[in-house]
Amino acid sequence: MSQRLSWMLLGVLWMSCVSTPHINDSHGKIPSRPRGTVSIPVLFNDNLFLVQPTTQEGMTLALFTATGGGLFIQPETALQLGLRRSSKPLDSMSAMEGVRLPDFQPGAWIPAPEVDEGLLPVAPAPVEMGTFGDGVLGARWFEGRVWTFDYPGEKLWLRAAGDLPTVEARHRVPLGFRSGPSSSTEPHPPRLQARVDDEVLDLVLDTGTVMWLSESARKALADERTLGRAASIISLSTYERWHQRHPDWRIIEEGDANVPGVFLIEVPRLELAGHVVGPVWFATRPDATFTEYSAQFMDKPVAGVLGGNALKFFRVTLDYVQAVALFER
Repeated sequence: MSQRLSWMLLGVLWMSCVSTPHINDSHGKIPSRPRGTVSIPVLFNDNLFLVQPTTQEGMTLALFTATGGGLFIQPETALQLGLRRSSKPLDSMSAMEGVRLPDFQPGAWIPAPEVDEGLLPVAPAPVEMGTFGDGVLGARWFEGRVWTFDYPGEKLWLRAAGDLPTVEARHRVPLGFRSGPSSSTEPHPPRLQARVDDEVLDLVLDTGTVMWLSESARKALADERTLGRAASIISLSTYERWHQRHPDWRIIEEGDANVPGVFLIEVPRLELAGHVVGPVWFATRPDATFTEYSAQFMDKPVAGVLGGNALKFFRVTLDYVQAVALFER
């Protein structure tokens, strides 16, 4: 697989219902969206959003969502749906195989991507990292639209253009995106700023960041929740700085079952968009995760990722057109 195609599929994923096949010829058209603000069908589990649209024939899909992740549909799902493939050249050496989403039932509809002519890339082989179901709706799927992630209400809304909630100016923060051609298949996740310990941090905003608790973490937390859960991530050097300044902050060693050497640190107080929330657990990753890998996708250097375990306190509206985020408690 080419490096560019790998980026397209996996992007910056920070995480470690199939029925009888049928033929649906949606090739050549992009399904129109209902008018106004639309409730997207989701299964909400431990501050993660799993989108569950239902086709006209009654087949329900399970698509993981990640504003910081890649975009793809599993090849077996595309085959079972009977979706016709189209090939889109990426460069002189590689091409993308993509499909158009089928028609969905009005009450269980999701939009097609607004980029790449509405095509959803097909993974060259089944992607088995984590639990991605029928695929992942990542950064490229969210582009060009206005979304509200209602964590307390366990809802995901696709809003009409310009339809934003009214909040105080301090609860409205800019989003940073790496600029690039609209046809680029590389994900451009949103970046925002948060403050911890009087230090401003630039972080990827990724609603799909997941970690899997180790046995020691499960025993230490003893909260009887699922082992796989929404997470936030911080660079090892930032963690070491926090730990040196605040040795009383709770630490769990070897906290991630899928990544050796990970520390978990409980940050008691996080400032975000004029709000103060906490506590929030962060899992560590080597600095190179951000200085080398994520730098390919971001508009400026980042120190970590802000995920659903920090966003759970809010109703978060992301306006990709105006590049702003609004936070409501």
